[in-house]
Parts: sequence; structure tokens; C-alpha cells
Amino acid sequence: MLTRRIYFISIFCFLLLPGIQSQGLLDMLEEEQEPVTEYAYATFKTSRIVNGQSIENPPNGELKFIISHHFGRLNEGAYNLWGLDQSTIRMGFEYGINDRLAVSLGRSSFEKTIDGFAKYKILRQSSGAKQMPISLSVFSGIYLNSLKWRYPERENYFSSRLSYTYQILIARKFSNSISFQLTPTLVHKNLVEKIADPNDIYALGYGGRLRLTNRVTFNAEYYQVLTPSTAESFKDMLSIGFDLETGGHVFQLHFTNAQPMFERAFITETRGDWLKGDIYFGFNIVRVFTIKKPKL
Repeated sequence: MLTRRIYFISIFCFLLLPGIQSQGLLDMLEEEQEPVTEYAYATFKTSRIVNGQSIENPPNGELKFIISHHFGRLNEGAYNLWGLDQSTIRMGFEYGINDRLAVSLGRSSFEKTIDGFAKYKILRQSSGAKQMPISLSVFSGIYLNSLKWRYPERENYFSSRLSYTYQILIARKFSNSISFQLTPTLVHKNLVEKIADPNDIYALGYGGRLRLTNRVTFNAEYYQVLTPSTAESFKDMLSIGFDLETGGHVFQLHFTNAQPMFERAFITETRGDWLKGDIYFGFNIVRVFTIKKPKL
């Protein structure tokens, strides 16, 4: 009888001890593992909140072709089909040189403007081993007005066609549903309309995203011009819209009081008044092409 008990105890210990030892090894491995850094992604669906820049860049080796279109004002009535008979368009390319730096080249029908920019990501929001509460990028844009000179009889300079925009993009993804961005901005114009008009104009942009479904978000942005202007007709830009993601495309449908679609103009030269119905319906179509496959 005693021999049988010793036999069962031996079998029990043989089956139990390896499990205890394995569990101990797993605990030791978990203790030795270092905490990992998790980066926030998809703070916004694409590189535009509505009209303005978002914190997002094309990934390394990815090319984005963006078609932006604004129809006429809704308050033009049935004769112009509530603005659908008129349009302003911009076409541009954005390319991710690496995971931090993106460049772009585009052309707008508004003032026949050619634009280019560079956007560099300095900080990425992260948690875990590396704690960073925000993402931060810097943006620099240049714009060339290629319209014929208004006064060709006087001496005109090529530099007078140029203007510049400098921005700091500060964004935070609070959850999978809510993101917010602040955008301090400086616009410099080499040539202004009146002597009293400032060449340097400061503004502050506010933008946000609310996820409605996995493929649809509601976006809004507002740019407040902080530098007084002699042009009483200029207004702060307010835009609202929806992002719809469909495979390789992102459609952005929006309403805005700004006719142009590049930074210098929609920040400092918006003339539409929401209260008077000066609202432009528009859209952005983003098509993605992979030029360089990432290394595995």
C-alpha cells in the first residue's frame, strides 16, 4: 500500500514540476523583456484636414495624386445651378522621401498659381518605452502667381510673383475617434496691393477629426488671421467636411467659404461669408501609388 502511494506521488510530481518550471521560465522572460514604443498612426486619414495641411505625410516611397475642386458659391442660385456651373481646381503630387520628409508640387487655376512645399515630421506621438504626447511637423510652402502683369507698362520683378507660408503642425490623437491639431502660421507676400497692407501675416489654425465609422470621419477646420488687414472683405476661413475611405482612394467632401485651395490664399484672402451664403461645395480625391516598396 505504501509502495503504491509513493508511486502515485512520484507520477504527480513528474507531471506537475515541469509545468512549474516552464511557468517560472516564462515569468523570467517577461521580466527581462523591455517595454516597447507604440506610435500613434492615422491621426487624420490623409495629408489634408479639409483645405489645410494635416500632420500626416505620405509613407516612404509613396506618391499621392490629389485633385481638389471647388464649385461656385451656393447663393448664386438656380441660374448657375447653385455654383455647379463654375469651378476652381488644383492638381498636385505629394511624395514621401522617407518616413519624416514629404515634398509636393501642384498647380491651381486660381491666379494660375504653381506651388511647392516640404513638410518634415520632428516628433511622433507615442506611448510605452518612449512617451511623447504630441506629433509635431514643420511646413514650408512657396507660391508663384503666373497671371499676366496687371500693369505691364511699369517695371515688374519676378520676385513680386512669389509668396511663402511657414507653419508648425501640432497634433494629438486623443483616441481612435478624436484628433485635434493647432497650426501657427506665417504668410509672407513679396508684393502687397496697398502700401498699408502688411507683408507678414500671422494666423492660427484649428482642426479636428471625429470618426463616425471605420471608413468615414467628420472634419472641421478654422483659420483665424491675427494680423490686421486693410481689406475689409477678407474673412477667416471655416471649413467642414467628411472623409470617405474606399480602398486606394480617399474622398473628401466639404463646404468652405474659401475659393482657393493653397495656403497663402485660403488663409489670408478668403472672401466668402458663411452668413451670406458664400459657401463653396468641393471635394478632394486622393489616389495612392507605391513607387518604392519598403524594405522588409
